[in-house]
Amino acid sequence: MVEVGVYRGNFASQILRRCEAIEKYYMLDPWRHLDNWNKPANTEDDVFEQILAEARSRTDFAAEKRVILRGKTTEAVDEIPDGELDFAYIDGDHTLRGVTIDLIRLFPKVRPGGWIGGDDFCSTIWQRSTEYEPTLVFPFAVYFAEAVDARLYALPYSQFLLEKDETQPFDFVDLTGEYGDVFLRDQLDPDRLLKVKLLETFPFVKRAGRRIKRLVPR
Repeated sequence: MVEVGVYRGNFASQILRRCEAIEKYYMLDPWRHLDNWNKPANTEDDVFEQILAEARSRTDFAAEKRVILRGKTTEAVDEIPDGELDFAYIDGDHTLRGVTIDLIRLFPKVRPGGWIGGDDFCSTIWQRSTEYEPTLVFPFAVYFAEAVDARLYALPYSQFLLEKDETQPFDFVDLTGEYGDVFLRDQLDPDRLLKVKLLETFPFVKRAGRRIKRLVPR
């Protein structure tokens, strides 16, 4: 399998410990500052050196299975042969640009019958504050699944799972009930954007709303 967006290696460590059947685990991450990535985790190069060292240390117990690919997806993904992967997990650049590149470049690396999973499949594109690029894993992953005629599942905890099965037509299976609208019009509505901005500027309003909601009987 491959994990895109390894960061400190916590996820890799858990998967390698719990899934003994894994024969090869690609860890793909730039581990460097990216000038064109406007997200909170984009820190300085010296910090990323420490983060890479942590990822190595956490997965040293499985060094014989581990393959570290240091680079962006476009720089490193061709180190993986087409059709080699049973599973790919994407937790990297969640912008529209990033998730587009990751899904398009990883799809041929996964064998028929394999899977692509991913994180930050959020029902709102404003996962972070509006000073950062929107998170567009959802709905883009749905559009991608339709383009390649695949079935895609929305899972709890903002996860998605795409089934690469050439016998199954496109289907979006929402197992959470949170993804009724796969369009962007409502999310970009000026009134909704104003509400998001106000809640960022005055966070106490959001906290007060939560307290009131807890007090109201259902």
